[in-house]
Amino acid sequence: MHPTVVINVVGLTQDLLGEDTPHINALIEQGGIKPLATITPAVTCSVQATMATGSLPTDHGIVGNGWYFRDLSEIWFWRQSNRLVSGEKIWEAARNIDPSFSCANLFWWYNMYSSADISVTPRPIYPADGRKIPDIYTQPDVLRDELNARLGPFPLFRFWGPFADISGSRLITDSAIQIYKSRQPTLTMVYLPHLDYNLQRLGPDHPDLRRDVRAVDELCGEIVDQVQRDGARVIVLSEYGVTGVVEPVHINRALREAGLIQVRNELGHELLDPGASAAFAVSDHQVAHIYVRDPERIGEVRALVEGLPGVEMVLDGEGKRGMGLDHSRSGELVAISRPDRWFTYYYWLDDGLAPDFASTVDIHRKPGFDPAELFLNPKLSMPKLRIARRILNMKLGFRTLMDVIGLDASVVKGSHGRVTDRPEAGPVFISSDQALLPEGPVPAASVKSLVLNHLTG
Repeated sequence: MHPTVVINVVGLTQDLLGEDTPHINALIEQGGIKPLATITPAVTCSVQATMATGSLPTDHGIVGNGWYFRDLSEIWFWRQSNRLVSGEKIWEAARNIDPSFSCANLFWWYNMYSSADISVTPRPIYPADGRKIPDIYTQPDVLRDELNARLGPFPLFRFWGPFADISGSRLITDSAIQIYKSRQPTLTMVYLPHLDYNLQRLGPDHPDLRRDVRAVDELCGEIVDQVQRDGARVIVLSEYGVTGVVEPVHINRALREAGLIQVRNELGHELLDPGASAAFAVSDHQVAHIYVRDPERIGEVRALVEGLPGVEMVLDGEGKRGMGLDHSRSGELVAISRPDRWFTYYYWLDDGLAPDFASTVDIHRKPGFDPAELFLNPKLSMPKLRIARRILNMKLGFRTLMDVIGLDASVVKGSHGRVTDRPEAGPVFISSDQALLPEGPVPAASVKSLVLNHLTG
């Protein structure tokens, strides 16, 4: 098999290519570029699962970055077990062709307990005293100590949150080069999320975004230069395009006001009680799965959501089938926002009753995606001093709430989840080998077969 490297540059679009992307431009000149026809929902976990399996959420089951686990009556986001993903993965198909094949899956999602030969993914340590300590999970386990010793601890607090920057993608790049040199996998899959941060903070048209584009292009160049010395083929692709947004849609607040959502008051904070609610939404950028307990009320809930300003459409069973979202994990209804809107998870009507985790970076506790975690609360005076005091308290062993995130969702300027109206604003598929590119756009579900073609063609 021919060594192949797949670099997932999150948020990369044709609109962002140009004078700030000399390394990616060189790869395009060597091979070629095609638009990538992504799926709904165009969010990380769903698109990556589609690329890895060659199937749609209807079959692989990853209907979003999170969903309502009906048997638990709980909403969970950002799970990591690969066993949640149904279907044959790229590396399994390649190994069936050639038993000597090996795969390094570096920071793509659902990376734990997979059948890939090498896996690396963020996995913090959560001691009982409430701390969150940066760390990674690796397969084989010995790789964890090797990478930590050579590259230092994973920069978790700069991988997501108000201080998110190039640090995470920098370490991922160094890990990819180190693993490629030391283990020579046949297929190396690399995830570079850096562009995603300011695309959501600033929007895709902000001039400051050019610095981020140049920075991630440099990282791509380092990987490409290293692997092409050995003649490896290179694919650069992305999952979705980010569009500018002007304001959010508070879908759960509308359901709450209609008497459909139940909450529990705990120590003066309201917690969503999904198991007791007649209907609620699991918001995920520009897509929201709406779970309706009583089938007879689906029409009522649909009419309510369709009437909300900023909602473009609401999919029922037939609509979900047409979008490849007809899976038991999906909501009874799926709402899609207009291009310039997105859905919050907010369900409280008074900020004074918001749950304590709402003002923190807590991707696992929140019952929906929260891009406001990319911003420090602008109402805080001397926020960095506030953070320093809380870090000191943590180090001294005190339980501390890192409440530095605001509750004003209007600060978010970019979002994704719906397919972009213009292909130039959507994701791309770039190959170093023109002969291996198909005619026309590349469907996300065809990425698996195209990677196999690069390995065997």
